[in-house]
Amino acid sequence: MAFEQQSGPFVVIKEIDRERRSITFTLNNTDLSVANSLRRIMIAEVPTMAIDLVEFEANSSVLTDEFLAHRLGLIPLLSEEVGNITYTRECSCQQYCMQCSVELHLNVRCTDDRTREVTTRDLISSHVSIGPVLRDHNDAGILIAKLRKGQEINLRCIAKKGTAKEHAKWSPCSGISFEYDPHNRLRHTTYWYEEDVKAEWPLSPYASEEPEVQDGEPFDYLAKPEKFYMTVESTGAIEAKDIVITGLRMLQAKLSLFQLLLKEISDESGGMGAFSGTNGGLGGVGMGMAGAVPAGTGMRTQMNGIF
Repeated sequence: MAFEQQSGPFVVIKEIDRERRSITFTLNNTDLSVANSLRRIMIAEVPTMAIDLVEFEANSSVLTDEFLAHRLGLIPLLSEEVGNITYTRECSCQQYCMQCSVELHLNVRCTDDRTREVTTRDLISSHVSIGPVLRDHNDAGILIAKLRKGQEINLRCIAKKGTAKEHAKWSPCSGISFEYDPHNRLRHTTYWYEEDVKAEWPLSPYASEEPEVQDGEPFDYLAKPEKFYMTVESTGAIEAKDIVITGLRMLQAKLSLFQLLLKEISDESGGMGAFSGTNGGLGGVGMGMAGAVPAGTGMRTQMNGIF
């Protein structure tokens, strides 16, 4: 799909891999700082559910309570309904309640001579749609502990809404790859090589997207990157495409607020250094996404049915 007519920032979806829970896309016509801001927002500011409190009734396994609590906290929980959960800090309850938390119970005892594996399938959630992430019915789940005959684990977990700015366990991403300028035209990278840099350094998969640097081509020291290649891999808590959409909305809201505050400062100063309304990227004009952003968000949207 061609986007030559686009004057502002826009996103083009390259691939959605549901098996790997990933999405690959390009972010175009924007600044490096904006692209990196989107990456950081997707990692650290998209909310999910995660186990935050663990109350032990019994634990005779070889793992200490603290060790088990740490493992439980890192288990990804389905968070598609996280928008219906209130942050604990914004809830009117004393500690936690049904509006701001979800209870999960784990009660396993080994009665056989064989080792009993305790996995996330043994975690019972009080919420219909918020529970441990499982790929399918054949998924055994994430291993939590192993028990021998006579050992048991009995505990109650409290899952809360949060972001990775507070703790990494709330991050919806298992990884984000970020690349630009695949031919190193801008010389932001110095390649170490012995004889031939082109022979010793294989081309990026995105090298075909941009023209190759020719020998003797003059260096443009004013050039800036405008096209960014990103792949977002989800932990399974939220679909990868939803991570991108939420990240774009949050970034747009932040830049719009920043633009509004700058305008207020300009008005208070009597127009000295008046703010022009340009935004270096996403601001109030919004962003178009090829086949990803639903209508009614204030963003330019171009649907191509990829979802």
